[in-house]
Amino acid sequence: MSEGEKMIQRVLVANRGEIACRILRACREAGLSSVAIYAENDREGMFRELADQSVLLEGDTIAETYLNGAAIIQAAKDTGADSIHPGFGFLSERAEFAQAVMDAGLIWIGPSPQAIEQMGDKMSARQIMKAAGVPVIPGVEIEEEDESLAMEAIRNAAKETGYPLLLKATAGGGGKGMRVVNVPEELENGAQSARREALAAFGDGRVYVEKLLMKSKHVEVQVLADTQGRCIHLGERECSVQRRHQKVFEEAPCSAMTPSLRERMGQAAVAAAQAVDYVGAGTVEFLLAEDESFYFLEMNTRIQVEHPVTEMVTGVDLVREQLRIASGEPMSVDELNIRGHSIEVRLYAEDATNNFLPAIGPLAVFRPPTGPGIRLDTGVREGDEVTPHYDPMLAKLIVFAPTRGEALQRMRRALDEFVVLGTTTNIGFLRDLCDVPEVISGDTYTSMIDDLYPNGYQFTPRTEDLDVALMTAAVAETTGMHRTTVASSQGSVGIASPFQTLNRRYP
Repeated sequence: MSEGEKMIQRVLVANRGEIACRILRACREAGLSSVAIYAENDREGMFRELADQSVLLEGDTIAETYLNGAAIIQAAKDTGADSIHPGFGFLSERAEFAQAVMDAGLIWIGPSPQAIEQMGDKMSARQIMKAAGVPVIPGVEIEEEDESLAMEAIRNAAKETGYPLLLKATAGGGGKGMRVVNVPEELENGAQSARREALAAFGDGRVYVEKLLMKSKHVEVQVLADTQGRCIHLGERECSVQRRHQKVFEEAPCSAMTPSLRERMGQAAVAAAQAVDYVGAGTVEFLLAEDESFYFLEMNTRIQVEHPVTEMVTGVDLVREQLRIASGEPMSVDELNIRGHSIEVRLYAEDATNNFLPAIGPLAVFRPPTGPGIRLDTGVREGDEVTPHYDPMLAKLIVFAPTRGEALQRMRRALDEFVVLGTTTNIGFLRDLCDVPEVISGDTYTSMIDDLYPNGYQFTPRTEDLDVALMTAAVAETTGMHRTTVASSQGSVGIASPFQTLNRRYP
């Protein structure tokens, strides 16, 4: 290690839930001590148990707790932590927080504040990518902040770009401040709505106008860069199956990928990272057109929710690499080696048949599937309560198999066996996705869910009686049996997986 650098010994994880659990486990495997922070309503959180010590953040709101950078830095100092890992969400892409961590003499486990700032502003990122020779989607940046001037600029940009088009918030991501405009008559309302949402979510109401590519795939490339000057890519993930610009179903590798396309896209991702002197793990997102042309979308300067599928097909522990790089060590990866296929779905407490509204309630039963090639990343367990305070994602279910077809079949089996009672979940929706012809063939695209369910997703119960499902589940719960026969109005019915009946038929 060069002079002035120091090894990480104790990591404070500035996050909660599933990603906090993931990072805390990586710290333990790396031989590092760890500190968790928590809000009062997370006092019983599983992530606290995985940390060597934890600190309560006083306050009732997210702003007072998980977004309170000053309190988090103070917690690190009070516990002797020498570094902070932000996970994803919350403060992970706040350049000012990263700078404050470094100003406090702590190690920031992530890229430089300058890289975060440059890539966090989508218009700035587009300009940097153009200069670096990375292809960007045709569009126009709107710099005006004044409402009337901005609207006039948006109208002119729309004429130049053509319809359909996409309005996107300059700051932030996650689908916030984003609107599809199909015809000129929709432009005014779409722009005003996008600007309002962007201002509320990010404190910046600026948007830019971008050509909407129809039937495109969302493909992102994982990059890794260390302080020794090495920058590589670790292949791609396909995240085309989305709902309201939120990813639902992710896989690696991309079903449409060829060796030459992977090389071109990977090199473009590396060029994007090098253009901002990137250090650490990051993701460069592209839209892939049917003619194999691709265009830069954005760069996420943090670990991604869907990072496990890359880990499964490459054998690289990305969080461990983040810790290694932040310590000043070279990355441990020598070359890209992709094997097999991995799929991830996001299990939410939500009612898919009611516009995907978040659900609350106790996790009276939470029994994940097991078996070869199955991984579960979660921050909850049986007996926990799903509350309205945070994102309703309960878990990420990841499978691995030698081929895509086998991985998809393994995911079907895993979802059929996943038992969650006490709150409504999207298990039925996810299971139905596995049987969609476009998913089976790999011909997925970003607007597929909207096209499949123009009037909203409707779950169709199978033929079993509800009383059979309920009684069977009750018997299994009280006896611990996972195969039983019960009496019903239709006679004796044997059900091999009683909870499966309740999950699939009556979500």
